[in-house]
Amino acid sequence: MNHPTLTIDPGAVAANWQALAARHAGEVAGVVKADAYGLGAALIAPALAAAGCRSFFVATLDEALSLRALLPAARIGVLNGCPPGEEETMRARELRPVLGSLAACARWRGAAGDDEAPPSFLHLDTGMNRLGLDRDEAAHLIAHPTLLDGLGLTHVMTHLVAAEEPDASANAAQRERFAAFAARFPWLRTSLANSSGLFLGPGFGSDLARPGYALYGGNPTPTAANPMRPAIALAAPILQIRAIASGETVGYNGTWRAARPSRIATIGVGYADGLPRSLSNRLTARWQGKIIPVAGRLSMDLTTFDVTDHPDIAPGDVIELIGPGHDIDAIAAEAGTIGYEILTSLGPRYRRVVKSV
Repeated sequence: MNHPTLTIDPGAVAANWQALAARHAGEVAGVVKADAYGLGAALIAPALAAAGCRSFFVATLDEALSLRALLPAARIGVLNGCPPGEEETMRARELRPVLGSLAACARWRGAAGDDEAPPSFLHLDTGMNRLGLDRDEAAHLIAHPTLLDGLGLTHVMTHLVAAEEPDASANAAQRERFAAFAARFPWLRTSLANSSGLFLGPGFGSDLARPGYALYGGNPTPTAANPMRPAIALAAPILQIRAIASGETVGYNGTWRAARPSRIATIGVGYADGLPRSLSNRLTARWQGKIIPVAGRLSMDLTTFDVTDHPDIAPGDVIELIGPGHDIDAIAAEAGTIGYEILTSLGPRYRRVVKSV
């Protein structure tokens, strides 16, 4: 390996989708927003479709338009809804907005004229307090159900706040509020579980689940072993190793000081490549299965490691940043963030290698 390399396994993503589909009685979609969580929607979406996935979700209209070019027959939901004035674009491309307010519903219906509006989703906010019908709007719809006429609605959906915490009281509260609302509109199918929600038990089943993170190898059950297959690996060759004396410092502002004569290895990966700067003096990597601690602050293009305890390591040897011994959740924990951020931040400078499906 001569370059920092991000290895992507679309077969693992497809296998993860199949595993999730097997545990859910209803349909299971594939969430491929943010360029398939940074792995590349052009690579991942066709692999999911080949595995049997028929419904997909993205965040924005532009993402949906790109996905439609890849998958002409797929059902595509747009989580952020239809931007005002883009109704005809969505109709022409058969894209399904997630309608999260009475105003959005009115625009979508109005754009259809005298016709039934094309298919869409209705979003009920049950506790996230971001997008979706708030309590007042939900109550207004219950009192005036004819407001839904002509919207082409197929599903009502909500988004779980804390599904990765099985004992969180919010889970049951959201499920109950969602069920009560959905019961008022029995002709609508339901969409409830995200990745972690699929592991909360049959009470969180619905007609359509929407996993994202778990497809890409993230652990949907953080308090237990990860049931998903890893979908990426990240490694980089050592550019240089230098010996420094006890008391010398490494990196910007000298935040790491050698407590003994030390050997410092440098790789060509930094925060410009998506490694959070918060990994400074916290990151660990792997070399031949052995733990290699970072030394000092991450730079824009370079990261330094203390390899003093490994006299056989040499320039050109490969250090594993993400892999079987140190997955995306582990590096995220070191950075004080979540694996979602790690995945979606991995930059374009890596040499990307795709495992054959």
